[in-house]
Amino acid sequence: MWTRIRAQPLLLLFLLLKPLQFQWINDPQFPADKLEEFEDYLEYLFGTGPTRPPTKETFKNRVIVDQERPLYDPDYCTEEIKMKNVHKKLLCVKEHFFLQTTYEDMQQICLDMFVPCKNGVKRCHRSKQLVQGVHCVLQSGYRMPECVYESSYMAGNVLLTCEWQNDIDDLFPANVNDIEKIPSINLLSKRNLSYTHRSRRVFSQEISRRG
Repeated sequence: MWTRIRAQPLLLLFLLLKPLQFQWINDPQFPADKLEEFEDYLEYLFGTGPTRPPTKETFKNRVIVDQERPLYDPDYCTEEIKMKNVHKKLLCVKEHFFLQTTYEDMQQICLDMFVPCKNGVKRCHRSKQLVQGVHCVLQSGYRMPECVYESSYMAGNVLLTCEWQNDIDDLFPANVNDIEKIPSINLLSKRNLSYTHRSRRVFSQEISRRG
């Protein structure tokens, strides 16, 4: 079964606290190899500098999800966004996507030809395979952990923007722009929450047909 408590209890606890004035840590019991990383994180949260650019690890940690938790859970986004620390300097993000796939499959999309994005401005890459995911839209809240989201199951072709990361010398998927829905699959999610097994069957049939 999926778990609601992940492997970053320190960061999770920190996000649940009210923002305090920045102070340097001077605790001999704090692991030396983690001290610099944690102080950098504090500076990122409360500093006046720009938001950190996306990275390969950011995408993997904040977008890719496993298959253990049902995607139709109405509390999916509200809970997963807290668990995965999805925020902008502790402020609620207005929109987010979770994808039930592998990072390697998403990275491969970066090599495909450009297509128009949802907003028609940026250049995106579209997945050839169908992907299941959840679309999160902010309903209330301004700062973590008060962010509450509407969760919508989606299945279709993913639109991604990709960027170059110098330290790994490679392209990586940076942001999910949209999921172009397949009506026959997504209609089931609007009728009732018992759609999941039927949706998976239709999803599998659609993949076989396209293959």
